[in-house]
Amino acid sequence: MSVPTFKADAAVDDAAAEPYVLEQQIGHLLRKAHQRASAQFLAHMDAIGLTPTQYAALVKIGDVGETSQNHLGRLTAMDPATSQGVIRRLQARGLIELRPDPDDRRRTLLRLSEAGRQLLPRAIARGRVVTRETLAPLAPGEQATLLALLQRLT
Repeated sequence: MSVPTFKADAAVDDAAAEPYVLEQQIGHLLRKAHQRASAQFLAHMDAIGLTPTQYAALVKIGDVGETSQNHLGRLTAMDPATSQGVIRRLQARGLIELRPDPDDRRRTLLRLSEAGRQLLPRAIARGRVVTRETLAPLAPGEQATLLALLQRLT
């Protein structure tokens, strides 16, 4: 059985002459940066019991107000299965409320509950600390550059 060839194989062959250093590869560096950010997130959000996806959903519902589950998933880059689990857990904690969309019975609308509105400012304050501490090794200009470049990649 032969290995299929791809158009990029020529570039791969050219690059093979260069030494490959794992610590200089984008995927490896992004994974390590993600580990750093995740550790900071856990250190600050564990006390209020929010996961990264729950935090993203809570903040985004706070930003846009009442929204559909589908729209929330698109805004937070969550697939439908993940979004459903996040919504179920936030509802079980009493942080969001669900109601049928009066204009489309197939759709459910989500909004922050009173408990969610009370928790949101504390969660956002902790989120700011997570960002600040994650980016702490960088100078302010480097922080802005990194964030701008990551936004271009997404």
